[in-house]
Amino acid sequence: MPTPDHSTAKRPIRPNVTQHVDSIDRALIDKLRADGRATYADLGRHVGLSAPAVHDRVRRLEAAGVITGYHAAVAPTALGLGVSALVGILQSDAAEQDDLAARLAEVPVIEDCWFVAGDEAFVVKVRVPDVDALEHTLGVLRRIPGVGRTRTTVVLSTRWEGRVQVTE
Repeated sequence: MPTPDHSTAKRPIRPNVTQHVDSIDRALIDKLRADGRATYADLGRHVGLSAPAVHDRVRRLEAAGVITGYHAAVAPTALGLGVSALVGILQSDAAEQDDLAARLAEVPVIEDCWFVAGDEAFVVKVRVPDVDALEHTLGVLRRIPGVGRTRTTVVLSTRWEGRVQVTE
C-alpha cells in the first residue's frame, strides 16, 4: 500500500516536466485518486501488472513529483468550517513574491495558494467557521508585510472540488 507523504503539504507543486507519463501511469493515478488506500496488488489487477512492478511505477511517479502526496478527503462543515472564501492578494510594490508566499504559508486557515496573472499576485482559499472568523482572517492577511490589498469572494456552495483530468 502506498505510504502517505506529508512532506509535500507546503512545497510548491512543480512536477518534473520531463517525466514521461504513459497510459499505465495514468490508469494508476486515476485509481489512486479514486482510492488512495488501494494496495499495490489492487492497483496491479487494475492495470495488469505485478504488485512489485506497480510499486516501482508509483515510487517513480512520487520521486518525479507527479504524485505529490496522499490525504484523507474530509467534509469541511463536519469540522466546523462552514465558510469558504477565495481571497485575491494584491501585492505591494516593494514586496518579493517568495517572501509574501512564505508569509501566507504561515496562516493556518489558508488551504490553497495560487500565484496568478492579473491584478492579484496570489489567490488563496480559506476555510473558517463563520463570517466573524473570515473578518478576522482578512485582518490578519492585510497586516502581512507585502499585502497591499485584498479582494474577497465568499463561496456560497461547492459543486465539486479537486477534479484533475487524468486521461490522455
